[in-house]
Amino acid sequence: MKVDFQDKKLAKDCADDRSRMRAFGEARAKKVRLRLTALVAASNLEALRNAPGRIHELREDRAGQFAADLDGPFRLIFEPVLSAEEKGAHADGFVWSKITHVSIVAIEDYHA
Repeated sequence: MKVDFQDKKLAKDCADDRSRMRAFGEARAKKVRLRLTALVAASNLEALRNAPGRIHELREDRAGQFAADLDGPFRLIFEPVLSAEEKGAHADGFVWSKITHVSIVAIEDYHA
């Protein structure tokens, strides 16, 4: 799957092990690496539906986004990148098997 970042700072923080450790600490950096590696290795989002990290769709003010568990309440938040033609296929909700490109939005605790 293709993975990009919406924010240059976040992309820099996730660029390598050293940057991740500095930005997120050891435990969270390891989880971030695992989740990003899984996203890149998957052919589509459906391949990760039952994988570790509990990828799930978000609702309410974060509708249209997905999250993957990291450590504690922290999540890797991402959105599918869809062309105008692809949006029609998702009109009644996301079809996970058709999502092959995502954009990382944030790494945060959105519960607070």
